[in-house]
Amino acid sequence: MATETPPPSKTQAPLPSAEEFVAVQESDEFGELRRSYRSFAFPLTVAFVTWYLLYVLLSNYAGGFMGTKLFGNINVALVLGLAQFLTTFLIAWWYARHAAANLDPKAEAIKTRMEGAE
Repeated sequence: MATETPPPSKTQAPLPSAEEFVAVQESDEFGELRRSYRSFAFPLTVAFVTWYLLYVLLSNYAGGFMGTKLFGNINVALVLGLAQFLTTFLIAWWYARHAAANLDPKAEAIKTRMEGAE
């Protein structure tokens, strides 16, 4: 099977020194990248874990409520359980958009500077 990708280069750019890594880690640019990530990821993680634990607690201690039929054989537990999957996919989609718009450009700028390219 042929590919269009050329073979890897035998020469590798020198890796940044430990001092350069520390300097970047302490930079305002890296701090902004870290804040942008944390301000998105931490609240959503707490919200989703809370939502998941609420579902588990309702399943264990509110059997009557969870067994309430909404229509046909569909009850509250099934609807909330499927909502768990829906929220998982929505959060993943939302994070991918956030990362592409806010995190990736900042990370690429730092990476480019560290690799010594323009």
